[in-house]
Amino acid sequence: MTSSSRQSKVAAIQMCSSHDVDENLVVAEKMIAQAASNQARMVVLPENFAIMAKNPIERLAVKESFGEGKIQNFLAKAARTHQVWIVGGTIPIATNDANKVKAACLVYDDQGHFAARYDKIHLFDAVISDTETHQESQMIDPGHDIVSVDTPVGKLGLAICFDVRFPHQFRSLAKRGVEIIALPSAFTVRTGQAHWELLTRCRAIDTFAYIIGAGQGGTHSTGRQTYGHSIIVDPWGQIVAEKGDSEPGIIYAEIDLEHLYNTRKAIPNALDRD
Repeated sequence: MTSSSRQSKVAAIQMCSSHDVDENLVVAEKMIAQAASNQARMVVLPENFAIMAKNPIERLAVKESFGEGKIQNFLAKAARTHQVWIVGGTIPIATNDANKVKAACLVYDDQGHFAARYDKIHLFDAVISDTETHQESQMIDPGHDIVSVDTPVGKLGLAICFDVRFPHQFRSLAKRGVEIIALPSAFTVRTGQAHWELLTRCRAIDTFAYIIGAGQGGTHSTGRQTYGHSIIVDPWGQIVAEKGDSEPGIIYAEIDLEHLYNTRKAIPNALDRD
């Protein structure tokens, strides 16, 4: 997509998903409908929007084969019904290993057609404190491919949560000419307080692209706590919308491609010299 003066509204949905898929889909449907009624053309759901599993067994129990399943059908129907592009956070997609899934971000166009799939590359294996440890690699098989897709809003790149700590992935997306990067997330409270805003703003400046960070927030039915504070950052690194807490809700921003290309013209980021 080339530079344009046209602006398009996007929405980042913040949820506090539980371990109950049906419950989460009901909540997501209402929030997608609200975003669409407010003229959003693209809606980004958070990581694990359909299930915040209590344990790996619970996640494996709801995994879907790629191309079919309750969650995928939901995303396609919601996109078609509300005539909005949906970035489907992440859902568990089956792999050849019966004990693992892909953390897949699926994109659907405003007619409900599948448009793109990105599998989370960088898995969150970290010891946050004496009482909080995460080992995503125990149940998730990492992806390997950088993914972008053309949309009416702009050329969209995909990344997920922990990916935001790896600038080379975002530079690879920039080399593809992306104008927007969706970042479904479920940051911990501690790391979110320290790094979420800083990292999203840095990646926006790295790429001179809009970053749409849709987060999980609050205390989940599993007992896990997430940071929330969903954020949309412009190509200059300025926050243009922010959910200032961990409560469920929706934030909106206009994607202004004229502003984006003026920013890139003002400060060439020398992608061809990397």
